Amino acid sequence: MNKLLVSWSKRLAAWVLVCLLIAGCAQPASHPHYRIGFAQCSTNGPWRKAMLAGMERELSFHPDVQLKMLNSHDNSELQKRQIHELIASSIDLLIVSPYEAEPVTPAVEEAYRRGIPVLLLDRRTASQAYTAFVGADNVEVGQTAARYAARLLHGHGHLVELLGTPGSSATSGRHEGFAQALRDYPGLQVVSQVTGNWTENVPKSELTAALKAHPEVTLIFAHNDGMARGAYLICKELGRDRQIKIIGVDGLASEGEGIELVQQHRLQASILYSPGGEDAIRTALKILGKQPFKRENILGTMVIDSTNVLTMRQQTDKMVSQQQDIEQQQGLLQHLRATYASQQVALYVSLASLLVALALGALAWHSARKNRLINLQLALQNAENDKINRQLSQQNEENDKINRQLTAQNEEIRSQRNQLELMAERARTDTEAKLRFFTNFSHELRTPLTLILGPVEELLSNSATFSSAQRQDLGLVRRNTQRLLQLVNQLLDFRKIEVGKMAVHATEGNLVTFVREIVDAFEKPAQLRDVRLRFLAAEPVLIAWFDGNILDKVFFNLLSNALKFTPDHGQITVSLQAADQGRALQVSVTDTGLGISEQDRGHIFEWFYQGDQGAVAKGSGMGLALAQGLVRLHQGQLSFSSQPGKGSTFSVLLPRELPEALRADELTRPVVFSLDEPEPLAVEPVVAEVTLAEAASETLVLVIEDNQEVNDFLVRKLGAAYRVQGATDGHSGFTLATELVPDLIVCDVMMPGLSGLEVVAQLRADWRTSHIPVVLLTARGAPEQQLEGVQAGADLYLTKPFNPTFLLESVRTLLSNRARQREHFRRELSVDTTGVTTQTDQKFLLDLTAIVEANITKTDLSVEDVARSLGVSRMQLYRKVKAVLNTGVTDFIQGIRLTKARELLLDDTLTIAEIAYELGFSSPSYFTASFRTRYQLTPSKFRALHASSAH
Repeated sequence: MNKLLVSWSKRLAAWVLVCLLIAGCAQPASHPHYRIGFAQCSTNGPWRKAMLAGMERELSFHPDVQLKMLNSHDNSELQKRQIHELIASSIDLLIVSPYEAEPVTPAVEEAYRRGIPVLLLDRRTASQAYTAFVGADNVEVGQTAARYAARLLHGHGHLVELLGTPGSSATSGRHEGFAQALRDYPGLQVVSQVTGNWTENVPKSELTAALKAHPEVTLIFAHNDGMARGAYLICKELGRDRQIKIIGVDGLASEGEGIELVQQHRLQASILYSPGGEDAIRTALKILGKQPFKRENILGTMVIDSTNVLTMRQQTDKMVSQQQDIEQQQGLLQHLRATYASQQVALYVSLASLLVALALGALAWHSARKNRLINLQLALQNAENDKINRQLSQQNEENDKINRQLTAQNEEIRSQRNQLELMAERARTDTEAKLRFFTNFSHELRTPLTLILGPVEELLSNSATFSSAQRQDLGLVRRNTQRLLQLVNQLLDFRKIEVGKMAVHATEGNLVTFVREIVDAFEKPAQLRDVRLRFLAAEPVLIAWFDGNILDKVFFNLLSNALKFTPDHGQITVSLQAADQGRALQVSVTDTGLGISEQDRGHIFEWFYQGDQGAVAKGSGMGLALAQGLVRLHQGQLSFSSQPGKGSTFSVLLPRELPEALRADELTRPVVFSLDEPEPLAVEPVVAEVTLAEAASETLVLVIEDNQEVNDFLVRKLGAAYRVQGATDGHSGFTLATELVPDLIVCDVMMPGLSGLEVVAQLRADWRTSHIPVVLLTARGAPEQQLEGVQAGADLYLTKPFNPTFLLESVRTLLSNRARQREHFRRELSVDTTGVTTQTDQKFLLDLTAIVEANITKTDLSVEDVARSLGVSRMQLYRKVKAVLNTGVTDFIQGIRLTKARELLLDDTLTIAEIAYELGFSSPSYFTASFRTRYQLTPSKFRALHASSAH
């Protein structure tokens, strides 16, 4: 028996050893290792460093690949020797970036003959003996620079070309492409060429002499951004940095390079010239992995200017952040691999110990069979079991006791819950009663507030006889009455939200334009306190469904709070970008104020809560609560983050799509502050407020009446619903009409100097005022006199004495009819003006269209340029276009460009990019987005549909 046990034990030990050997050999197979040699012509300069950094970033994903880089310091003989050295070191693939093509060609051909794959990076050799090429087309870079220069100078100007090092393939290629493209623009002339050395230290004396000899120079094309930076410094010394535009090449994102120079407006643009480090490694790995690859890998280029530099900066910053995350994850992965190896060894040791323990246990079991004490052990075990059973019985009794206690506690909790529900119901009832009280009280306050504000406004308008202290007191009364009225309106809005009577009427529009108009309204109060107000939009057009009347209150409250709590010389930043993978838009308002304390953060959105606001005047505690309620009503989210002493950020997340139930049946224009209104905000030293007239309406009514008492009466009556401006004679009234371009004019007929009929005739003859409805008031009531007024061009003829209520209703009707007419014109916006009411308006639209079409290729065509061409102010042009077409001047220009685009797309010989630049769009992508927003299909699909219909 003992021999049998010994034999069995030996067999078991052998089996354990075999298992350990198998486990030890079961290591994961290692991946093949590759050695890549890189013969680099130089590592000087940010562009070459960016190339190496790109290679290292790509290699970080492939730890099994080794890169050996040799730097020849721009010495062709040294580079040739280094290529032979790399060949002799048994590399698997050779990457070469030649300094000069001819000298290194034999060495590269030798590597290719030996079967070593050769990848040429950035520059070529004089032979076709290579496996693949990765790099940009320097000729295309030069052509892109020339075309951009032509568009920038409108095809006419004198240029200076700042060349790279002579003999360099980059220098010759960029010069050749620049010269070729300039042949298409005979109005552009290169008056001088200066040779640089690819660094900021350009030949100062030569460039200075060239610029002094040619004062007509308006643009410098530098072959890289380093020389462009040096050229800018020389232009600044000569005082011509604003006159001369500079274009560079490279477009790197590192500090002091192309993207930053464009952001600082030192360069007009930088032509992207990708270093290609990542692309070179990716192509090399495809070659080594026997995967399909392209032999010619030409890297694309683009123009980086003010229209897309912010997007490029954000993309590069995001890439840097992602690379940092990847490096952290790789470090964590290495740590996990080390932990896995350590745990694997421990597992094998444990497995061996377990098998040994099993073997010993088997021996012990066989030995125990012969042990006569087994029965005693079983008896002892039975006694132990009895003891355990008694303990379990005691435990059950203890559990029963605990269950009884839990049952009693549950009964007590149910009783307390019922009490809490009763208290909550009472609280809801009390809250509802308080809300009803506040609502009724708010309605009762509106009448006395209006009666207080009216006389105060009249006293302030005739305050010449008052002392300075009296005027200050009256101003204090007016400001606090307006503040109280604003609080009353907020209470009413809150009540509407609570009872579900505030509905969302969303329309589809550009949220960027909407938010920018609100931000612009705060520009002046921010300037008064030297607060920097910035608006940053990730894209120029972000379309969404939203109710402007609701969001206007939200963003106004957030900006008011930001301005209130930001100290003098601080900064407020409003940013807008897509979120949730494009399904939502996020608007953030960031200030550099005091921040929100920890004890206030949990109550910041509670009604009437006022936290510790320090030295800042306390508010009502309703603004943020109202904003949150309105955002939730809009199916969005309002959140915040804050650092005490550093500032706060409030973010509004809005869905881009809303249910059909929340969309308006008709197009409703959101009520926002107009950029062209002279005084959108009344500002105290700390808090920004809106005046009553501006809060009431944006409609401007001009009253022309020589009787001062009647004039004052009309101003008071109409001022309750509109903004009103008064004039006491026909000449001043007509002058004000041309300057302000009001929405409606109420004019007396019998006036000294210029009569009312003559005023109407002049208004109808002037295109700036020909569209304005006119109500004539007169004591002459004969039918023929009324007919005379209508024939002169009046829209309504009222005889004195007149009913003020009838006058107000008539004004409302005229404005409503004119608004519907404008909406019709806006929907049918095109160069066809046959539907416009007057011949003067038709001529105005034809002149406006002609000016836009004449300058349609200008990417920087602005409202000021158009107004200057028409000989009017920006505000006059804005109000005229708004009154006739119910749209902005910028939208009108965009409509002309997109209408012209449909015609050009019918010509198959033009590419979509050529059409985009021909129509003044800054980039083809922006043209495509604008076209799709207007016509719900892309330019390529439009062209395809036309081509299919033609066949």
